[in-house]
This record gives sequence, structure tokens and C-alpha cells, in this order.
Amino acid sequence: AYGRLGASDEAIADAARRAQLDGMISGLPAGYDTIIGERGVKLSGGQKQRLAIARMFLKNPPILILDEATSALDTETEREIQKSLAELAEGRTTLVIAHRLATIRGADRIVVVSESGVVEQGSHSELLRAGGIYRRLHDAQHLVSSR
Repeated sequence: AYGRLGASDEAIADAARRAQLDGMISGLPAGYDTIIGERGVKLSGGQKQRLAIARMFLKNPPILILDEATSALDTETEREIQKSLAELAEGRTTLVIAHRLATIRGADRIVVVSESGVVEQGSHSELLRAGGIYRRLHDAQHLVSSR
């Protein structure tokens, strides 16, 4: 397994389950032994993201850097994976880069960056109260998602 060479089948299956891949894998002709092609050419964008997340669960690094980690996922799958990512992030430094504010809502500190640099920082509730860029983005995304 690319996340951790020599990982047991049980550890690989656990990482796949935590990344919401187990259902998809069980539907493949050869299950975990299915060849998915170089760079996962036979996988959808969301499946590729979930595979990268499974590798992260398997590796269990001391620092996580998540760059749009759930951007290709549907809302329901994103919500499930966010729970697992929160579990994985517990007790370690995690840097999350995201355009979907739901992805970063629970962060201890959110830093809003524009072309001119850092423009705001604080918790979700602090940034909403401040009424700046973060609030405008939040309101716009909330309006779109409620339609």
C-alpha cells in the first residue's frame, strides 16, 4: 500500500472504510486487487480524492496538509469524511486549504487570504461577527446551498 509499505490487509481495509471507499472497492471485479491504472485513470475525481484520503489514514502523519481534500465529493460523502478527518486531525497540526467554508468551519483558527495577503483571521463565529470577506463568502455559499 502506498500510504505505508508493508501495511496489513486489515489496516488497508480500515483506511478504505474511514475514507468511505469500502463500498466502491467491494463492487470492483477483484476488490482490493483490482488494477486501477496509472494515476487512477479508471477512477472518478471523487474516488481519487477518497483514495488519497485513505492513504493519509494509513500513513498517519504527524502533520496534515489538506489542499481541497474534499472538493470533488458530494455533500453527504464530504460530511462523512469530515468526521473521519476530524478524528485523524485530533492531536496534530493540520493545515486545511479550502474554498468550501463548510470544510473549515470547525477549525481552531481560520486565515482568510486574498491577493493582497492575510485579510482576516479568527474562529468561524469570530469571522462571521466581524462582517468582512469571510462573512460575505459564508452568506453567498449558504444561499447557494439552501436553493
